[in-house]
Order: sequence, then structure tokens, then C-alpha cells
Amino acid sequence: MNEQELDLVRQQSRQAMEELLAAADTAPGDIVVVGCSSSEILGERIGHGSSFETAKAVLEGLLPPLREKGLYLAAQCCEHLNRSLIVERAAVTRWEQIVSVVPQPKAGGSFATAAWQAFEAPCAVCEVSAAAGLDIGDTFIGMHLRRVAVPVRLSLTAIGSAHLTAARTRPPYVGGARAVYTADIHSQQGEGGVQP
Repeated sequence: MNEQELDLVRQQSRQAMEELLAAADTAPGDIVVVGCSSSEILGERIGHGSSFETAKAVLEGLLPPLREKGLYLAAQCCEHLNRSLIVERAAVTRWEQIVSVVPQPKAGGSFATAAWQAFEAPCAVCEVSAAAGLDIGDTFIGMHLRRVAVPVRLSLTAIGSAHLTAARTRPPYVGGARAVYTADIHSQQGEGGVQP
């Protein structure tokens, strides 16, 4: 990609993240998971045209809106690292299992490698329970989202040539017809249900 194309990827990535965060109910300290295939952005098949420069441009678009809201990015690795995630060590709680690996473009992916290099104190974990997520290139981030995942329709459907999807999460409803739910969940997330 030339610099003009990389700038467009940065802009699209930032726009997608800003739209997701506008729809998601996040709090400072929450994790947002992103899966990203730089190959798919370039119009190649996932895992067959990895580009560190493209992945870095995506990361440069995503990080500013996350940092403005005090959120952490979890960069999903490819299947060669069992979809582990690269996070800032400050995001790790006692619930996450740290694993010993440093991602590389061909073992973890360019996006995870770019995150490792950009983070202040990176580490890898097996899984997270993210409040929201972006999937750039059909990398399947669902295993790292909290229950219950709700699709978010963005104005963008692609970054470069990569298909783009997004999700936010909400607490599960339990209890059935006699249950009473807190009003703030419904007002913040736009869901229906029984009001107190």
C-alpha cells in the first residue's frame, strides 16, 4: 500500500472504532477486542498476504479513541497462537491466564505483532471478556466477547477489502415474565423488556 492508501486505512479504522464506542456501553478499564487480517484488507486470502505496515496503520487508527475513553485493546492473534490476545499488562486481572509467547507476522499475525510493539508493557493472554469488539476480515472474535453479544451496524462495511463487523455486549436477562430488570440497562443499551 502507498501512503495515501495507508491513511485511508487509518481513517476507516478510527471511524469504525468511534462508531462502535458510541453504541457500546463501556467503562474506563474495559477491554475492546479486535481481530484484524491485514491480508484481507489487501484483498488477499486470510493468512496469505500479511502486511505489517497495513496492520500498523489499523492500530494507529484504533488506539486514539480507545485511549481517550480509558479502554484497553486486546489484539487477537491468528489461529497459529490459538487466538490468544495481546494486551497491556495493566489490563490483566487475576482471571486472565498469561501465556508465554511473542507474536510474529507469520505466527500470531501482523496486527498482534504491531500491537506488541506499540504497547508499553505487552503480554499475551489466553482469553478475555471484552465489552465490545471489531472484526476486520472475518477473524471470528466472538469467543472473546462477554455474554450477551449484540451486533452493531456501522456505516462502514469494510476496511480496505476486508469485511467489517462489530458487536457490543449487554448483561444477560434472566428470570422470565415475573422478573424486574434495572432501568439503566435498557436506557443505555436500547433493549426492550419489563420495566420496574
